[in-house]
Amino acid sequence: MGNAYCMLCGCVDQASVGVVERWGRFDRLAQPGFQFYNLLAGECLAGVLSTRINSLDVKIETKTKDNVFVQMHCTIQYRVIKENADDAFYELQNPREQIQSYVFDVVRAHVPRMTLDELFEQKGDVAQAVLEELEKVMGAYGYNIEHILMVDIIPDASVRKAMNEINAAQRMQLASVYKGEAEKILQVKKAEADAEAKYLGGVGVARQRQAITDGLRENILNFSHKVEGTSAKEVMDLIMITQYFDTIKDLGNSSKNTTVFIPHGPGHVRDIGDQIRNGLMEAASAQVNVE
Repeated sequence: MGNAYCMLCGCVDQASVGVVERWGRFDRLAQPGFQFYNLLAGECLAGVLSTRINSLDVKIETKTKDNVFVQMHCTIQYRVIKENADDAFYELQNPREQIQSYVFDVVRAHVPRMTLDELFEQKGDVAQAVLEELEKVMGAYGYNIEHILMVDIIPDASVRKAMNEINAAQRMQLASVYKGEAEKILQVKKAEADAEAKYLGGVGVARQRQAITDGLRENILNFSHKVEGTSAKEVMDLIMITQYFDTIKDLGNSSKNTTVFIPHGPGHVRDIGDQIRNGLMEAASAQVNVE
């Protein structure tokens, strides 16, 4: 491999190793630094190998167990073993092609046993299988495999589109469930708030009526004590008539209509007084039941 350099002396660069031959046969390895060669003894520098890490990108197209064609991008990092540089120099003409062939062979042997989902989940296992095979084979030729990276797995375009649609449908379904739960909670809370508002409104009305009843009772008692000869019923009728006229006055002042028709007459006043009195008594009874 390579051409022989017949010279008296020379330098081998850092991170490199030289191969020295004597009369066309391998003699020794020349380490980095200044080197002397005995031309009279037939010594010459046959070639120089770099011991730096090299990178090889490989693209493999294969098929999975569920009949999906995928393209895999694999990166292999390898280097020459210094102690076995003579094997790397003499045994392989083109190590990159050799490594690529083994990668093709191992990947196409493992991937067809996996589904597409399993391949994405276990791509590290595929890389490990390739590493073990290459270390076993390339080690005999003086090369060490440092790392193998499965950079990317690219399914067919139609398969990617179908996978994206499935994923989008699942997310839409999940979003619909969350939206339904949120609407359910909103309606439940709204119903609870409406029930609570009605309950509090009822309590407020009951307390209002109780306050009116207490005020009327106090007014009747005061009027009966100050005006002798009046009964509680007469005082109650007088108060009811007064409140009736006050109500008509307020209605006329606050109403937007120019005309309000209200049934009115001497008999109506008595009927209204009876109705108000009965309503107040029912309100007081309801308040007692609530408490």
